[in-house]
Amino acid sequence: MSETALERARAGDADAFAELVGPHRGELRLHCYRLLGSLTDAEDMVQETLIAAWRGLDRFEGRASLRTWLYRIATNRCLNALRDAGRRIPAEPVAPFQPPEPSRRGEVTWLQPYPDALLDHLPEPAPGPQARYETREAVELAFVTALQRLPPRQAAALVLRDVLGYPNAVVADMLGTTEAAVKGALQRARATLNARRAAGRPTPDSAAERRLTRRFAEAFVAADLGRLVALLTDDAWLSMPPAPHEYHGIPAITGFLRASLAFQRTQRVALVPTRANAQPAFGVYFAGSEGTTAGPAGLIVLTLAGDRIGAVTRFHTNHLLTYFGLPASGYPT
Repeated sequence: MSETALERARAGDADAFAELVGPHRGELRLHCYRLLGSLTDAEDMVQETLIAAWRGLDRFEGRASLRTWLYRIATNRCLNALRDAGRRIPAEPVAPFQPPEPSRRGEVTWLQPYPDALLDHLPEPAPGPQARYETREAVELAFVTALQRLPPRQAAALVLRDVLGYPNAVVADMLGTTEAAVKGALQRARATLNARRAAGRPTPDSAAERRLTRRFAEAFVAADLGRLVALLTDDAWLSMPPAPHEYHGIPAITGFLRASLAFQRTQRVALVPTRANAQPAFGVYFAGSEGTTAGPAGLIVLTLAGDRIGAVTRFHTNHLLTYFGLPASGYPT
């Protein structure tokens, strides 16, 4: 960090402040996303963090790095948002067909996908000897979803310690608590997340991953129920945030897909490949038919488990498609 830039920023130079915080904006957004589960909320929280840092720059004493100071502000802003306002729950979409009764109604309906393109050029974390989660695993849907089910301070302690690699003493200082409290929170959070860790999956962008995702795309576009179901693990999950409906296992998923594909067969469908949360994904587009409009119909993210698919998550978040390099309207040709 340039002392000259810091001095200029403290004197009110906005360009100097941008020079100081610019390199950290992307990683702060990812940090806030992990804690909040929502890209929309993460963007808002990064803005709040930088505003707070600008206003409080004269209180930055330099005992910790600027990066650590920003992470402290961002973490506590996220915790305050969760504590003060609760979750900003999006409206539940209405299906154009009658879905069967779900296996359960999920609680994490605010979950949004995170574009892999935003992971480019982020600094590699420097985890300590007890760090457990690599960058890729720490952005996968299973991990982010599990974080949402933890008490917020447990989630924050785990991310700061096991993902970002901050020592327990630093985490305690960031959270305004004791090292003993941090150790206790970590023990409980690790136990919960270890029970939810995903099965082995193909290497990203490997021949095996491409082969499996291509078979899914072909079966989905053809509305071939049998081929789709054959790609799933016996204990697969199907979810559709912000809809709370979740379907578990082959019989339940088959029932939902039968109803969904019956509607889908009335239209031409295209899948456009992309990546989200370090996982293969597709933008979904309908060509439109009588009474319907051509355009996007969400984003599908696949969680692979060995040589099959362990989870299909279809996000009804068309407003985020441009983050993935996908068209926000029309039908791809």
